[in-house]
Amino acid sequence: MKAEYCQSEEFENRFRKLQELRKLGVEPYPPSFHPTHDSGELQSAWGTAKIGGSHEAEAGASPFVSAAGRLVLFRPMGKNAFAQLQDKNGRIQLMFNKDATQVEGYVPSAEDHPSPLKFIEKMVDLGDIIGVEGYLFHTLKGELTIYVKRVVILTKSLLPLPDKHAGLSDKEMRYRKRWLDLISSQSVVKVFKDRSRIMKLIRTHLDELGFLEVETPILNSIYGGAEARPFTTMLHALKQEMFLRISPEIALKKLLVGGLDRVFEIGKVFRNEGIDRTHNPEFTIMEVYAAYWDYNDMMHLTETLFENIALALHGSTDVAFFSPETQSTIILDFKTPWKKMTMKESIKVYGGIDCDALSDDEMRALLRTEGMEDKELKGATRGLLIAHLFETKVEHHLIQPHHIIDHPIETTPLCRPHRDPECYRQGLIERFESFILGGEMCNAYSELTDPELQRQLLEQQAERRAGGDEEASPYDEDFVEALCQGMPPAGGLGIGIDRLVMLFTNCQSIRDVLFFPWMKPKHISENVLES
Repeated sequence: MKAEYCQSEEFENRFRKLQELRKLGVEPYPPSFHPTHDSGELQSAWGTAKIGGSHEAEAGASPFVSAAGRLVLFRPMGKNAFAQLQDKNGRIQLMFNKDATQVEGYVPSAEDHPSPLKFIEKMVDLGDIIGVEGYLFHTLKGELTIYVKRVVILTKSLLPLPDKHAGLSDKEMRYRKRWLDLISSQSVVKVFKDRSRIMKLIRTHLDELGFLEVETPILNSIYGGAEARPFTTMLHALKQEMFLRISPEIALKKLLVGGLDRVFEIGKVFRNEGIDRTHNPEFTIMEVYAAYWDYNDMMHLTETLFENIALALHGSTDVAFFSPETQSTIILDFKTPWKKMTMKESIKVYGGIDCDALSDDEMRALLRTEGMEDKELKGATRGLLIAHLFETKVEHHLIQPHHIIDHPIETTPLCRPHRDPECYRQGLIERFESFILGGEMCNAYSELTDPELQRQLLEQQAERRAGGDEEASPYDEDFVEALCQGMPPAGGLGIGIDRLVMLFTNCQSIRDVLFFPWMKPKHISENVLES
């Protein structure tokens, strides 16, 4: 059964042309073409150079070049036709000439076959990929143009491009058919080029600090390293249930035990949880671990990394970001050092609440006024109540870069208890999260290296999981055994790459920085997803 688009008039017309091309001896899908330059290179080398006009190009007295890309505009003008060729770096103007331009494989004749120019006008459509060879010149208006001597049809497009004026305005269509989005919008292309550049900047920064990039398994027989519900699958060869990793943390710490002092990984993780403006079930994370560091060292690493990215991409530590919440542009200052506050201090400063002066029941009462349900509050420990107050009273105030340090121990089972005796007594850990624009940008801590304490905390996690907490991790004896072998003091850091890219490319949704974000199947209703 043919797809709906195959039944459209446009498809049928283009398919008919495809068949005609083959009858005329023109191969519409040749194996290769080797352009000498792309549009950006042409503009850089000859955009302002004195290379002459069309007469010099016609005589072959100007630079000879070849280029390839999509035909996105075609305008016949008598014995000439002007066109625009779009490639990865932009557009270059073409000029076809009735007498000088030839088409690869096409032989004109007086009777049945028109001139090459008429052939192009009749058989080549907008969206077709072509290769051209010719000589450069500047038009009277100064536009760099290729005087085309030879045209090679490289790909006959069977579907039209989006409307050249309206573009691809349907957001859902943009995400579902990203290839059309990339064809239609150079600004979208720039976002993904910037994403690639950011990844290179991160790798360079860590390489200069002596970190080794590694790869660890995505399929795990046991999961851990974060609190999240996993995706499950089946390894049929062993008839064993497997999990897509929710974090590479455990594997990376085992490498520290093995003597690799500084390691990092950039890779995909999978969390079977909510989908919204900043969450996608599959996302890219970077985790960094350094032996003999602590969370203070990781704070410095975070600040300098963000500062370097800002300088490289924007030439300044001041970066403009449009806030959808306030409908205004905010100037974010990434210059080091960043503001640093303990979680309790931030609740006091931004929420006006002194946690140490409140009982557990008083904190529960406050959280009820914020809409939290009794079933969430009933079994919550004091540490979790403080964390909930922070989420409701503080997070949205943290617009400029902030480090929030010294969290309650209940928030993670993998972090070192605080070295300060008073903080230790209060059940605090050496953890920080960095916040920008009211959202978490990274999570880091001084790592827990005591195997017995780690065993106890993982056992507590396993008990929570057995009690129905789907986000709690199962007990991992293999990890505890590795710690028993001895892991050096260490600092660890995790950064969501997609959110970082959103920040530096001024994108409002995580879908804007993923080539192919998750989209619900069209036949599934919103009610099904919510259930």
